Amino acid sequence: MKNIAALSIDMDNQWSYMKTHGDAGWESYPSYFPALIPHLLDLLDELGLSTTFFLVGLDVQRAENQDFVKMITKRGHEPGNHSLKHEPWLHLLPKDQIREELRATHGAIEEVSGAAPIGFRGPGFSWSPDLLEVLLELGYRYDASTLPTFIGPIARMYYFWTSKLDKDQREQRKKLFGTIADGLRPVRPYTWILPDSRTLLELPVTTIPVFRTPFHLSYLLYLSRFSEVLMERYLHVAVMMCKSTGTTLSFLLHPLDVLGGDQVPELKFFPGMDIDGSTKRRQFVKVMKTLRRHFEVVNMSRYAELVSASASSRLVSAVKF
Repeated sequence: MKNIAALSIDMDNQWSYMKTHGDAGWESYPSYFPALIPHLLDLLDELGLSTTFFLVGLDVQRAENQDFVKMITKRGHEPGNHSLKHEPWLHLLPKDQIREELRATHGAIEEVSGAAPIGFRGPGFSWSPDLLEVLLELGYRYDASTLPTFIGPIARMYYFWTSKLDKDQREQRKKLFGTIADGLRPVRPYTWILPDSRTLLELPVTTIPVFRTPFHLSYLLYLSRFSEVLMERYLHVAVMMCKSTGTTLSFLLHPLDVLGGDQVPELKFFPGMDIDGSTKRRQFVKVMKTLRRHFEVVNMSRYAELVSASASSRLVSAVKF
C-alpha cells in the first residue's frame, strides 16, 4: 500500500479557546468562522486536498455559523464529531451525558451539512471506555482521540501557567493533552477491544515514531518562530521516520494554524499567535506540498477504509482495557 496521510482539522472556535483558558466573554460565543472557513477552503482547493472537519455541536447549532458549515460539505469535505460543548473533561462525564453530547452533535451536523459523521475526536484528546461504547452505539467507524506523546503534561503545565483557572477548573482539566501513560499508546492505527468483545478502530494523531514528539502543524509553526530551517528539518525527519517504519500519517490541523494574532488578538495567549496570518498561510502551503510529495493525502474516512483493508500488515495488535 502506498504511503498514506490523513488530513483533519479540529474546528475549535474562538469561544472554546477562551472557555478552556478561563477567559471572560466566551458565553457570547465569539466566532472566527467568517475569517477562517472561506479562506481555508480556498487554500485546500488550491492544493487539491480533501479533509475532515471535526465540528463542535454548539457551533453547528448556531444560525450565524450554518452557512459556513454547509460550505464545508458543498466544497467536497466531510464532517466529523468533536463533541457538543468542546469540554476537555468529556471523559469525566457519566455515560448518559456523553451519549447526549454526541447524539446532539451528530444530529445537528447531519441536519445542517447534509452529511452524517462517522468519526469522532475528543476535545483535548479526551476519551474513555464509556465514550468508545457510545461511538459504537451510534454506528461510528472510528475514534481519533489519542495523541501518543510524552510531552502532553509539559504542555498542560504551560497552559495552566498562562491561564486564569481556579482550583476546580484545573481539576476538570487535569488530563488535558494527555498523560505520560498516553505516550506508551501505539502510534499506528489499532483496534480497541471493549469488555463485551466489540471492537472499534482507533486512528491516533501521529507523533514521530520512536521519539514520539509532536508532528502536527501547530508544533511545526512553533518551531518556525525560532528558525524556518529548523522547522523544515524537523518536518523532513518526521516524514522519513514515518516512511522508514511504515507508519501511516494522521496529520492534525487547527484553525490557529492559518489565523494569526493580527486576526484574533483575543487569543494572543495561545502559543504561535505572535505569528501573523499571512506567514502562517505561507507555511501551511509549504508543509502541505511537502506531505503531498511523500504521501497520498486523504480525508479520515478514506484513511479508515485503507488501513482497515490492509489490517494484516498495518494495524498493530488490538488493545484491551
